[in-house]
Amino acid sequence: VLSSLPLQMMLYFNVYYFPVWCLAEGMMLQLKYHLLPWHYQFLLVTAFLILSLAEGSRLYLGYVGNLQEK
Repeated sequence: VLSSLPLQMMLYFNVYYFPVWCLAEGMMLQLKYHLLPWHYQFLLVTAFLILSLAEGSRLYLGYVGNLQEK
């Protein structure tokens, strides 16, 4: 068995903390959104979406890859 237990534990806890991070970041984005110029609004929303998608895919691929020993 080549799967890593510490990696699996970190992925497991990160799966539960990721929605909390998304919620907190989304709330902060909503609170300061109307105070910013339009180009910062666009950059913040774009960065939030890219980071959320990248983190979700990283967690999925890490979880599946570690369990399938890849």
